[in-house]
Amino acid sequence: MNESPEAAVPSAPLRTGQVWAGETGTGRFTHEVRAGRHVWIADEPTSVGGDDAGPGPFEMLLAALAACISMTLRMYADRKEWPVERIGVVAFRERVSIEPDDDSGIPVRVDQITCEVDIVGDLTIEQRERLRQIADRCPVHRTLEGGIRMVTRLTEPTN
Repeated sequence: MNESPEAAVPSAPLRTGQVWAGETGTGRFTHEVRAGRHVWIADEPTSVGGDDAGPGPFEMLLAALAACISMTLRMYADRKEWPVERIGVVAFRERVSIEPDDDSGIPVRVDQITCEVDIVGDLTIEQRERLRQIADRCPVHRTLEGGIRMVTRLTEPTN
């Protein structure tokens, strides 16, 4: 991985729960992303002018959701001592039409995220259904579904 330009590196250590992203200077949209001691590359696909050097923003969002669901299910299954051998989650986003909330009769296009959960283990139908319900209760799912308040503010220039 190429070193980030000095100006792009965060000026202070990140606190727990903070994530930083900054341009690398190596591609039009290529960014270095940092979370704690972890560093990776994010980019856009070539179809929109990126270099496809890493996952795009929506892929990282979907990865966070898929990982959270899988980890939540693992914790729950272990606590219940259920015979779960392996868990995998595929998450994808698509635009779908839904019926309007008003009387216009005009379908509305919205983003929909679908998560397909694969659980390997000798489970009853009831246990599998309970795990499906628990998947909907992972922290990332609840945050996305419940809506969040977003705040964007500019920092003071350092020059």
